[in-house]
Amino acid sequence: MSIFSSIFGLNAQQLEGVEVLEPNAYKNAISNNSVQLIDVRTTREYNSGHITDAINVDISNRKNFQEYFEKLDREAPVYLYCRSGSRSQSAAKLLVQLGFKTVYDLKGGYLNWKN
Repeated sequence: MSIFSSIFGLNAQQLEGVEVLEPNAYKNAISNNSVQLIDVRTTREYNSGHITDAINVDISNRKNFQEYFEKLDREAPVYLYCRSGSRSQSAAKLLVQLGFKTVYDLKGGYLNWKN
């Protein structure tokens, strides 16, 4: 297998299990169920406003991030968001690598969230 196909194969594998949801679909999903809802922004960002019932697990602190997720149910869906969607996509890839089966990401992040 070439390096080229290895790189692209890994990227496709990392994205498997990650679904980006529009704000309305995301809102419906988290309001109808008891879910693992995670805000991956910094504590300062989280304290300036967040989605109700979200738990703050800052992705920039990789050690704490990984330790936190090692304790969660990998079979249950995880709902992630950040400010605009970039950090949550990185977090989603990490969760897939950790063995989480289903990860949902808020399209456009908290900036796109409508209360």
